[in-house]
Amino acid sequence: MADLTQEEWAEQLASDDNAFILDVRTPEEVEEGYIPDATNIDIYLGQEFLDEVEKLDKSKNYYVYCRSGNRSGQACALMNQLGFENAYNLMGGFNEWEGEVIEP
Repeated sequence: MADLTQEEWAEQLASDDNAFILDVRTPEEVEEGYIPDATNIDIYLGQEFLDEVEKLDKSKNYYVYCRSGNRSGQACALMNQLGFENAYNLMGGFNEWEGEVIEP
């Protein structure tokens, strides 16, 4: 797992053709806006979160975010335990995101 600053995360993501953006916030938080192309799997779902993550392609590079960076850090650690080699946590989370946002 790697903690990336907002700038590092955005730069690395922009040049990564094997990227998958994972939003681990609640559906209510997602309604406030989300990063384009993100897939939402709520980490608070517990076992269901793990089951959904297990279905993902482990060969991809995962760019993970939540509201502040705490839950996404936990998600990255869990993903590493499940065999995902490349999980990048967005430090500061969506609260500090200055890139493009989609308003649902």
